[in-house]
Amino acid sequence: MENNIGVLVLGHGSSLPYNKEVVSAVAEMIGNGDETMVVKTAFLNLDTPTLHEGLKSFEGTGVEKIVALPCFLAPGVHTTQDIPRVLGIKEGENRTTVELNGGEIELLYAQPLGADSCIANLARERIGDVLQE
Repeated sequence: MENNIGVLVLGHGSSLPYNKEVVSAVAEMIGNGDETMVVKTAFLNLDTPTLHEGLKSFEGTGVEKIVALPCFLAPGVHTTQDIPRVLGIKEGENRTTVELNGGEIELLYAQPLGADSCIANLARERIGDVLQE
């Protein structure tokens, strides 16, 4: 992995605190022990920082590239239309540039988490937990 990478973990946002807490915890786990990344969070709706505020929070960090990672399970209207539009990413593309630190840096947009054996294993764990109650 490259050095000086910014990762902006994107959540939906909620009027309840749980979404922000989980997205923030996931962001912390992503960056934990990896000094090549600066990890921040942002939210589409109802929570702060907003997507624009999240991008601006990389100002002065020295990142040379930012990866926006939607902390969503599956593609949907928010991940395919709303978030890319707010980030200035054209339809059908997954990258753009943003002004930061007095210049332009690349902003890459990752896919949602999707179907993965890690998620299936977590689901099995949750099933086991509830069966043990």
